[in-house]
Amino acid sequence: MPIASIFILAIATFITAFLSGIFGMAGGLILMGVLLSILPVPQAMLAHGILQSAANGWRCWLLRHSIKLSIFWWYLVGASLAIGLLLLIAWRPSRTIVFVLLGLVPFLVWLPKSIFHFDANKPSHAILAGLLVTALNTFAGVAGPALDIFFVRTKLTRHQIVATKSVTQLVAHIVKIIFWSGIAFVGISEQNSGLLLVVLVMIPISMFGTWGGGKVLNHLNDRSFLRWVKVLVTIIGLIYLIRALLLLIGWS
Repeated sequence: MPIASIFILAIATFITAFLSGIFGMAGGLILMGVLLSILPVPQAMLAHGILQSAANGWRCWLLRHSIKLSIFWWYLVGASLAIGLLLLIAWRPSRTIVFVLLGLVPFLVWLPKSIFHFDANKPSHAILAGLLVTALNTFAGVAGPALDIFFVRTKLTRHQIVATKSVTQLVAHIVKIIFWSGIAFVGISEQNSGLLLVVLVMIPISMFGTWGGGKVLNHLNDRSFLRWVKVLVTIIGLIYLIRALLLLIGWS
């Protein structure tokens, strides 16, 4: 990987981990876009899965006392169902389709609450979240906004939301790593080995960004937290839809 690409990835890793440390989402959306601009889809998915697993795992540890385990266990049931379905699917999305999915996923946070009454505290809704988020995360690379619609109506604090979403996302990213690793590293090459080394070096950067974001989270209130999440992911979604459109008309 060129030095310039490594430098861009290092900056993106820190900034996106910092954002995710604050909001429990959004950072992964940006990082996925950066990786897709540098790497083929399989390698981008794998690198994203590793970095996001490290960031979410570290965030889980920092906020471990705020995790709602009752939600997590039901989420695992849904995730297990998703894994079973993924084993039966041979389809892999192209770069353009991934950008379309990245662009559409953020708009899930604007779904009318009068129509969608999802609440992660309800076992059936937590199971649905596990199924939907695990599958979407595997194909689009990210699914934070999809997960968010199960938390916006809960009575959890911002720390509980970020902590619980982090542990569920950790599971989703591990599934993504397993799903894409066989494709990304078919016939281990020197280039792939170098990529894996670069990604491993980025993990401490990701952890540091996560720690910094957590400090900012402590100074937000719950209302401003939810408002900024919606604004941020909507802007990111629009950018990715424009990127997908450019790919469709032949502008790489």
